[in-house]
Amino acid sequence: MSDQELVAPQPTMRFPEFADTGEWRVHQIGDFLVESREKGSKGDTARKLTVKLWGNGVHEKQEALKGSINTQYYRRTAGQFIYSKLDFLNQAFGVIPQHLDGLESTIDLPCFDVSPELNSTFLLEYVLRGSFYKRFGEVADGGRKAKRIQQDVFLAMPIVLPPSLEEQNQIENAFLSFDEVLEAERAKGEGLRNQKAGLVRQLFPARGEAVPQLRFKRFSDAPAWREAVLSDVSSMQAGTFLPASEIGDEPKQDRYPCYGANGLRGYAPTYTHRGEYSLIGRQGALCGNVTMAKGEFYATEHAVVVSAKSKTNRSWLHYLLDFMNLNQHATGQAQPGLSVTTLQQLPILHPHEDEQRLIAELLSTIDDLIYLQQKKVACLEVQRSGLLQLLFPVFGEVAE
Repeated sequence: MSDQELVAPQPTMRFPEFADTGEWRVHQIGDFLVESREKGSKGDTARKLTVKLWGNGVHEKQEALKGSINTQYYRRTAGQFIYSKLDFLNQAFGVIPQHLDGLESTIDLPCFDVSPELNSTFLLEYVLRGSFYKRFGEVADGGRKAKRIQQDVFLAMPIVLPPSLEEQNQIENAFLSFDEVLEAERAKGEGLRNQKAGLVRQLFPARGEAVPQLRFKRFSDAPAWREAVLSDVSSMQAGTFLPASEIGDEPKQDRYPCYGANGLRGYAPTYTHRGEYSLIGRQGALCGNVTMAKGEFYATEHAVVVSAKSKTNRSWLHYLLDFMNLNQHATGQAQPGLSVTTLQQLPILHPHEDEQRLIAELLSTIDDLIYLQQKKVACLEVQRSGLLQLLFPVFGEVAE
């Protein structure tokens, strides 16, 4: 794809000091990148790099087994641009950080020295946009979705640049400042989740104990928590199921959330639920996972629907189930699973309903704070995406 085939689009917004410095122009990425092929170790001894999907950066690869002595690895240097040939359409791009200098990758993760005329962070932001990697990745290799984007194909892709390196640097600084705020807010959310996890460990008795480490003052002299099994405080059902196609057109995923399936594919029960229930994943990756369902919903055959019995606080029951690490009770090797019978007979300890309520209220308050923090982070991520659209020109319309 030559420069003549593309008219350079212009960004929607520019910093005032660059408004009159000239138009952005189309170049080829290969004008600024040179592939690095410095031979390193063989696969059995190399310290290896990997590029995470969806723009999650470059990391050291952890392997349980040694690689092959027949595979050649190449030494990589901090500041080089790297991508995955196989996962180009999954945003597998990165710039090698300083702490990974000297690690290695194969030619399936090619690396490039970046010209001083191109800011490497600017380049990374540019290629991570859907309007770049989707548009040019999908049309590579003769108009079909390529399984691997080879180096020559990538280097021939267009990049639109401002007339000065200083403008690239200014755009980089804008995103670095924004990302500092975003990471700080993400850290606050992680701190709240850690705080909740610590409280849960203190508000429920540890194994072999009859009372929790932390107890509300009004219950400091109350009796120890009572021994029981889950069926004493909850009702569980897995339901009778029919093909989802027989349910009809009205129930949709956004109205009746399905647990353990995409939309209504697979199976759904012959009944709907109304109210507030805990759902326990029964199989595979969802096994032992506990989530709360509210309102009206369908549950698939992959879930156990749990409701609280009389004198049991339903929110406390939900936190108890989450605390119990139910996955450890799964049986089966190829496809681990939990049965209703197994769950019903699991031993538990439970306090008076008033103590349950206070525990649930405290943890629910933290959950509300976590939710608000998640919304704040999501809002910032949308703003960042909007800033990308304003500061970078776009060839055509491709969904992000």
